[in-house]
Amino acid sequence: MLSKAYWISLLTLARREVMRVLRIWPQSLLPPVMTMSLYFVVFGSLIGPRVGQMHGFPYIQFIAPGLIMMSAITNAYTNVSSSFFSSKFQRSIEEIQVSPMPPSAIILGFTLGGVVRGLFAGLLVMGVALFFTRLHMPHPGMMLLVIFLSSFLFALAGLFNGIFAQKFDDVTIIPTFVITPLTYLGGVFYSIQMLHGFWLQITLANPILYLVNAFRYGMLGISDVNPHGAIIAILGFIVMLYTVCWWLIKTGRRMRS
Repeated sequence: MLSKAYWISLLTLARREVMRVLRIWPQSLLPPVMTMSLYFVVFGSLIGPRVGQMHGFPYIQFIAPGLIMMSAITNAYTNVSSSFFSSKFQRSIEEIQVSPMPPSAIILGFTLGGVVRGLFAGLLVMGVALFFTRLHMPHPGMMLLVIFLSSFLFALAGLFNGIFAQKFDDVTIIPTFVITPLTYLGGVFYSIQMLHGFWLQITLANPILYLVNAFRYGMLGISDVNPHGAIIAILGFIVMLYTVCWWLIKTGRRMRS
C-alpha cells in the first residue's frame, strides 16, 4: 500500500506541471488551435471537396480524428520533454532526486502534466472541428481511452527525450525528425487502402498509424487496422517506456552533469 507521503509528493509535482500548462496557455494551448484551424480550412474546406469521400465520409470528416490525435500527441510529448529538460538545466531535478520521492512518483508527476496538455489540446481542436463538420462519435469510450493512452505514451516518450537531452537542441530533434514525419505518414490524411507494395509495408510499420486509426474508429466507426489490437500495442509500448524511464531515474543515468 502506497504511503501518504507518496501521494503528497506525486500530487505536488503533478499540480506544478498542470499549473505550468495553464499559466502559459497562450504558448501551450493556442498554437495547436491556430495550426489545426488552418489544416481544416486548407485541407478540409478548400481541397477536401476535390478529393471527395473516403470510407464513405466527406474528406474533412475523415481527417478530423487524425488532426485531433496529431495535436494531442505532439503537445503531450513537447510539454514533458521541455519541462524535464528545463528542470535538468536549472538543476532543480537534483533537489527532487535527493528527496525521498520515488522514481514512479517523478515519472507520473511529469507525465500527468503532459497528459493534461495533450487532452486540452485535443479537446480544443475537436471544438474547432465542430465548426467545420459533424462528428458522430459512435464509440466515445474507445475514443477517450485511445486519446488518454496515446497522450500518456507520448508524454513518457517526451520524458525519455528529456532525460537523454544534453542541450536545448536535443529536445527539438526528435519532434522535428521523427514524430512529425511519422505523423504525416501515419494515415492522418489518407487511408492505407490507397497504398500498395513498398509504401504499404512502410506505413504498416508506423506506430502512429495504429493510434490514428483506433481513434478514428471511436469517432467515425471506421479503421484501416484492428482498433483493439492497436490498444494492446499502445499498452505494450507504455510498459516498455515506463520501465526504461524508471531505470534511468532510479540509477541517475544521463541526469548527472
